[in-house]
Order: sequence, then structure tokens, then C-alpha cells
Amino acid sequence: MSTPGTPVSGLVWRLSTRWRTRIDRAITPLGLTHAQYAVVAPLLSMQRSGTRPSQRELADFTGLEPLYISKLARALERAGLVERVDNPRDSRAVLLSLTERGRDIAEQAVDRVLRLQGELTAPLGGTDDPRTLALVRALRTLLDTPEEP
Repeated sequence: MSTPGTPVSGLVWRLSTRWRTRIDRAITPLGLTHAQYAVVAPLLSMQRSGTRPSQRELADFTGLEPLYISKLARALERAGLVERVDNPRDSRAVLLSLTERGRDIAEQAVDRVLRLQGELTAPLGGTDDPRTLALVRALRTLLDTPEEP
């Protein structure tokens, strides 16, 4: 149990650890790690909207470091889930897309995580409850604040 003096960082870390463990349990049977999910889920979303992002664009979209996206994309390519091709407009850039198998696994993973999100936010009234929406807004505000160098 926390007290009023408990640092926010400790609470965020504990909640993140708890939720990450639950997400890992949900997607591991699909052959995905949590880090890989952080690539295939947004890639699925972007692909559905007709976008074939570069690694840099996906990094910007997810907030992850480009080098991290590159390493994850290579591992996902080896697993047959992602296709990486040179960008014809920029020889330094690599475009990403999910393979057919990758789309199938990403769709299953997203479905599992969305169901789990409902369970995890149930104590606040569920995903559409004003308290959950306020939490999401607060977390986005904190994440959107630029880091100091």
C-alpha cells in the first residue's frame, strides 16, 4: 500500500511492471516479446491507414529510439513477421511492413492486449470511464514533455 509521500515515479514503475508482466503473458504464446509488440502494433495501425513507414518514422510514431527500432525490426524480419526494404526515395532509409504472417500475429496480439486493457482499467471503471481517460491524458502530458538535455 502506498502513502501520500510515495514518489510518483515509484508508483508508475510498479504499475508499469505489473501491466507489462500481464501483457507478456498474453502475447508470449504468439511468439512476441513486449518490445516486439511495441513495434508490430503501431506498424499494424500505420499499415491499415495506408502508410509504409521508414524505421525513423516508426521511431517518431512510437517514441522509441531509432536504433532500438532498427534492432527490433531486424529480429522481426528474421522471424518472418516484418519486411524491410530500401526506400527508393532515400538510400539511407529502410521501409517497414508486416508480412501476411506478421499481420495475423499482430492482429491477434492487439486483440489480446485490448481485452487485457479492459481488465486492467476495470478498477477505474474501464477504458471509457472518465477516470481512465483522465489518467491517459495525464500520462500523455508527462510523456509529451520534452526531456532536458
